[in-house]
Amino acid sequence: MKIRLLAFAGVREILGGTEQEIELDDDARLADLRRLLERSYPELASYWDRLAVAIDGKMSGDSERLYEGAEVALLPPVSGGEDEGGAGALTDEAIDVAGVVRRVKSRSRGAVLVFEGTVRASHHGRAVTRLDYDAYRPMALEALGRIVRQLETGGDDLAVDIVHRLGTVTAGETSVVIAVASPHRDAAYRASREALERLKREVPIWKREQYADGEAEWREEEPLTPLPVPTATP
Repeated sequence: MKIRLLAFAGVREILGGTEQEIELDDDARLADLRRLLERSYPELASYWDRLAVAIDGKMSGDSERLYEGAEVALLPPVSGGEDEGGAGALTDEAIDVAGVVRRVKSRSRGAVLVFEGTVRASHHGRAVTRLDYDAYRPMALEALGRIVRQLETGGDDLAVDIVHRLGTVTAGETSVVIAVASPHRDAAYRASREALERLKREVPIWKREQYADGEAEWREEEPLTPLPVPTATP
């Protein structure tokens, strides 16, 4: 059988690309894929235990059986840090902050709180020129939507929107916006903080820091801990 392998951030550099097709025995499990990859890419052996692995968007363990056409995504720890819309969105363009606010604001919600994360020009004393953001888009959108829905369900007339930018974002530009509106300010503050913390832990988005001296590195800090996404079993 053949599977589709996707790699992101630092793993993508180890494997030499984002996507490849791999042929396996019909009864292969995820552990068999791991052994195959570690033979071909020895550097991956010391990395694997830090990865989250998803099969068709569902977090999976080494004993999980693979099947023809499965999409296997290798997901490094996320970076943390600082067409869709309304329930969490990704964009390749500059974020329309006012538009995000409009989607949550209403006459019944007297407290509107906006968190705008921008790219810092330095990190640990090193000058930073830009960040390059990458994401596993299907799972990232699912995770953003889940965070928004759960926060809104837990609050009385609470409205939340999260928009994260992908691609190249230069120092000083906005990379993420979280807008929360509520009848009461305490609920808005709590929801905004929780949205940011969950974004850092649960959404498969990575960032590569480009330094002024020409060097660059992927920031991998938070173990990725998204909830399983239900999928149909072939």
